[in-house]
This record gives sequence, C-alpha cells and structure tokens, in this order.
Amino acid sequence: MSTSQMLKGILEGCLLQVISNGETYGYEMIEKLESYGFTMVSEGSIYPLLLRMKKENLVATSLKASPSGPKRKYYTLTPEGYKELENFKVRWNDLSSSVTKLFNENKGE
Repeated sequence: MSTSQMLKGILEGCLLQVISNGETYGYEMIEKLESYGFTMVSEGSIYPLLLRMKKENLVATSLKASPSGPKRKYYTLTPEGYKELENFKVRWNDLSSSVTKLFNENKGE
C-alpha cells in the first residue's frame, strides 16, 4: 500500500484540522499540510474532498478578493464540521494507539 493510499483515509480529518485553525483557501491548505510533512498532497486530491465536505455541510465557503488574480474561495468549519473533527480525533487516537501497540509488542519477532 502506498503512502497516498493510506493518506486518502485520513485526509478529510487533516483538512478539518487545518480549517479549524481559521478561514483558509485551497492552496493555502496544501502549503500548511506540506509544512507538517504531507508533501504528497496535491490540489487534485483536496478539491474533490472539499466539494464533498461542503455537500455534507462540514464546511462553509465564501468568495473574497485576492491580492493577485481572481477571487478565492475560503473555507470555514460549520458546527457539523467541528463535531466531525472531534469524532475523527477520537477514531484516529483509537486507531493509531492500536497500531502502535501492535508494532511495539512485536518488536522482538
């Protein structure tokens, strides 16, 4: 399994976390994720996900003027988005704890 395949399952939660830190636009999200080591994330992977998140009412959007070029679409979390982020954190902590426990128990084998 490639890193990008593994990332698909957690990218929504990561985007929710980025957006929870304040209003942001798509390319800025990619830059923020890259600063945390997510170098494999591209526009082609986040925009379809952001569209789905909007349809599910997890994010709200607004168009604002850009200092260079056309208006930008900014994303903010909705109350449902904050709830989903908290649910993701619980699921992620459970899963990552289980994987870490499994790998640590089997170090000597």
